[in-house]
Amino acid sequence: QVQLVESGGGLVQPGGSLRLSCAASGSIFSIHIMGWYRQAPGKQRELVATISSAGNTNYADSVKGRFTISRDNAKNTVYLQMNSLKPEDTAVYYCGAWGSKTYWGQGTQVTVSS
Repeated sequence: QVQLVESGGGLVQPGGSLRLSCAASGSIFSIHIMGWYRQAPGKQRELVATISSAGNTNYADSVKGRFTISRDNAKNTVYLQMNSLKPEDTAVYYCGAWGSKTYWGQGTQVTVSS
């Protein structure tokens, strides 16, 4: 089993920045990819960004150039730096981990509003 604990969400004004963190524990040797998805009210969960154990990254078109995903393997932690935030980025952000199984964190709310 793998446990994922997210932190760093909150309320920010348009144009502002936030950094999300996701700390993994448990059977982390089985994890190859970690990343972030988000779900806005009334919408399906969608990909935000992923990063492999080798450091290869993948971003949704809507966040390219504004969000950066990174990974600290020594701390088993993945980060999502979000800059130039827009109201449409408002959602619950979920950390995910993929390997022999798929794991999800509990989610953290990000609200972009003036």
